[in-house]
Amino acid sequence: MKFQKRIGKKLLLILLIGIFISCEEHSDVKIIKLGHHLDVSHPVHKAMVFMNKRLQEKSNGRMKLAIYPNAQLGSERESLELLQIGSLGMTKISSGVMANFAPELEVFGLPFLFRDREHRFKVLEGEIGKELLNASTGQRLKGLTFYDAGSRSFYSKKPIRKPADLEGLKIRVMQNQAAIRMVKLLGGSPTPISPSELYTALQQGIVDGAENNPPTFHLTRDYEICKYYTLDEHTSLPDELVIGTPVWNKLSNEEQKWLKEAAVESTKYQKEIWREAELEALEEVKKAGVEIFRVDKDKFRAKVKPMYEEFAKNPQLKTLIDKIQKTG
Repeated sequence: MKFQKRIGKKLLLILLIGIFISCEEHSDVKIIKLGHHLDVSHPVHKAMVFMNKRLQEKSNGRMKLAIYPNAQLGSERESLELLQIGSLGMTKISSGVMANFAPELEVFGLPFLFRDREHRFKVLEGEIGKELLNASTGQRLKGLTFYDAGSRSFYSKKPIRKPADLEGLKIRVMQNQAAIRMVKLLGGSPTPISPSELYTALQQGIVDGAENNPPTFHLTRDYEICKYYTLDEHTSLPDELVIGTPVWNKLSNEEQKWLKEAAVESTKYQKEIWREAELEALEEVKKAGVEIFRVDKDKFRAKVKPMYEEFAKNPQLKTLIDKIQKTG
């Protein structure tokens, strides 16, 4: 994907006033800036804090991260663009959005791809996962590790108990072709919106609902507007921790090793706290008056079956799907 010719007034201003320095040297300490859009109470943010601690321990204080949560340094898309030009070091991005930079990652958008949680982890932590992390290097973006983002389900202002209930509803989706196609097949109207703009969009009626995992549904406070949560668990799109190759390539082999090891260790830590966060989030939204539906997934699976046939037309994706399904 070619870089956009115009970065935009906001990003240009940020660059000009020098807020961003992706990788700084302070005496003997190398600091890499990491920006993301999540709240500080999110399990992925906590994993990044853990990663920073392990990085400092491994490097004896010679490397550390400066972490900027809550979209302080821009939206998901803006952060990726800044990584590509070397003005930001690292970010967390959904693999659904990353599919725009590495088409192979589109496979994660295939509904009901994984048999269960254990199957998903075997894929992400095995050879398939390693290959996919490197799939975007040609776009100056290198994946370091995948974070568990659970399974995504629909939440809305109106009850969704079956696919037909999605008819006519405007559903926020990521800027991802698979997510757009899925919602269309289910009868809804997919509307790509940045995560930082979703709450306002729900308030103003620009969209009627969205889809995401329980912790994100809770922490974004979207439950204040959407009082129905449908646990169809249609897709399991992992988050990806990404570093721009302009920054990665400036690190020594030793520094790359420290950073990679700290990232992988943070993944193990994040898995432990994610499940707890899921259960806690469901309890909290229930207390806030959200009605949770456990639905017949086969009805939803049947509606999106054409996506498997469409994906199979791409030899690369067909091979990848076969590998995933055979992973035991």
